[in-house]
Amino acid sequence: MLKVVTFMKQVARGLQMEGNFGTAHVYRSSLNAIIAYRGKGDFTFNEVTPEWIKGFEIHLRGRGCSWNTVSTYLRTFRAVYNRAVDCRGAVYVPHLFRSVYTGTRADRKRALDTEDIQKVFTKLPQSSAVTSDMRRTQELFVLMFLLRGLPFVDLAYLEKSNLEGNMLKYNRAKTGIPMNVEILDSAATIISQLRNKHTTVLPEHPDYLFYILSGKNKRSDEAGYKEYQSALRCFNNDLKSLARKLCIRSSVTSYTFRHSWATTAKYRGVPIEMISESLGHKSIKTTQIYLKGF
Repeated sequence: MLKVVTFMKQVARGLQMEGNFGTAHVYRSSLNAIIAYRGKGDFTFNEVTPEWIKGFEIHLRGRGCSWNTVSTYLRTFRAVYNRAVDCRGAVYVPHLFRSVYTGTRADRKRALDTEDIQKVFTKLPQSSAVTSDMRRTQELFVLMFLLRGLPFVDLAYLEKSNLEGNMLKYNRAKTGIPMNVEILDSAATIISQLRNKHTTVLPEHPDYLFYILSGKNKRSDEAGYKEYQSALRCFNNDLKSLARKLCIRSSVTSYTFRHSWATTAKYRGVPIEMISESLGHKSIKTTQIYLKGF
């Protein structure tokens, strides 16, 4: 019988060796949550019962985890359990996860209302209190909206070769879906202002369109993953400062304008199928989650 902690560490190491750094990080976070619930001592999968799983869920909620975080940890543990069953290291227990939550909720408002969107599009005043980083963050945020709710990960990984005239042609970082986005004049102006003008590129390294990532690390390397995570944290912190400056009370993150664009398109009467295609979703069900609060 396999040990839970040992096996989860093994799975996480395997994912990291395959270059799936983000997934490996989620597995380690889930394992840390299990250790906090169960204690540092290892234990076997035959000790995992429906009651144990329910207790883990209650423990996570007691720590203040959102339902979506709870779901992520439980789905991750379910995936590990299924792997253990497949390699005969755990006994299959029917409906083991039936009584716990493994879905996705859209309880929290993620889209800005029209008034707040207008604030973001309003130029910041000329003031010593407004830094160049704040102006750049605002321009990037506006650009993400103008490019059909472009997610930050795709923005950061855009290369100069993805820009062909007035079209952006790239593959979604999350799903690999090919995307073709027309660049309107307002977006073209921002791209011209922010584009990376460095001409020196390391051999076999990315030549990024914007100077969000340095290009010194390959995307497939762990150093590249860590650089992106650092850039994302900095961007989200800058967004909080920008929101305070613009007197936006709603929570603002790198995904806010993606949800805002989808909601705005829905208000304008754009069919959900077209919204889904524009966002690069594999399934309309994902788009419906975006628009639950509509």
